[in-house]
Amino acid sequence: MNKKLSFISAALFLFVFLFLPFSIEAQVNKSELNGKKVLFVHGGWKGHEPELCRDIFVPWMRLEGAEVIVYDNLDCYTDEELMSSLDLIVQIWTMGQISKEQEAGLLKAVKRGVGIAGWHGGLGDSFRNNTEYQFMVGGQWVAHPGGVIDYDVKISDKKDGVTKGLKDFHMKSEQYYMHVDPNVKVLATTTFNGDHAPWIDGAVMPIAWKKYYGEGRVFYTSLGHVASDFEVPEALEIMKRGIFWAGISLGGEKEKWLKPVY
Repeated sequence: MNKKLSFISAALFLFVFLFLPFSIEAQVNKSELNGKKVLFVHGGWKGHEPELCRDIFVPWMRLEGAEVIVYDNLDCYTDEELMSSLDLIVQIWTMGQISKEQEAGLLKAVKRGVGIAGWHGGLGDSFRNNTEYQFMVGGQWVAHPGGVIDYDVKISDKKDGVTKGLKDFHMKSEQYYMHVDPNVKVLATTTFNGDHAPWIDGAVMPIAWKKYYGEGRVFYTSLGHVASDFEVPEALEIMKRGIFWAGISLGGEKEKWLKPVY
């Protein structure tokens, strides 16, 4: 009997030692969105499947405890009462145009401390005529040589919470070539091979980054051309962690990392 009890005790200890930390970590992650008010804005060019992407991230954020308000137009950015109540904005709106009033409402919210997160053209190719918006995002799409191709993603920052524990991975999608703010904190990169544009052979391009705009946390990844791209576990995990990070912008301690590349 004593041997049996000792075995049960040892097994229980092993379970707590091995699995409880992961359970605690999951609870911590969940608390990062729990009780937060999130504005999810989707629209623009249909090729990036904004509705299908909405159906991936909105239910997930709600399961994490967030109050999520969904808009399929940009007029929400002019609603001062709404914008002043937010913790986080998640946007997927490729190309299109934004009015001065809409842009001003968005930038004001982020500058005062509301987080913003997004991916691919939904944040990094939204409003091509608006340079202040691009200044907020930290980059702007300019090309995807070859269209949908095979490429690799390298985790360049293995200590940051968004990418910690993740390994390099492979994608078959659009490999974004971007004009990038040199002061972003680069988390992952991709390298162009020159098959489709020989003059950029060997160019290393940021593919996920963090930055600030005023007091607001900004997270961006160029992954996510279509909804099925998030079937790659690492691509989905990076986006979820980026949302977590941006979601505590108002309550989180401001990180310091300004290290200009040039």
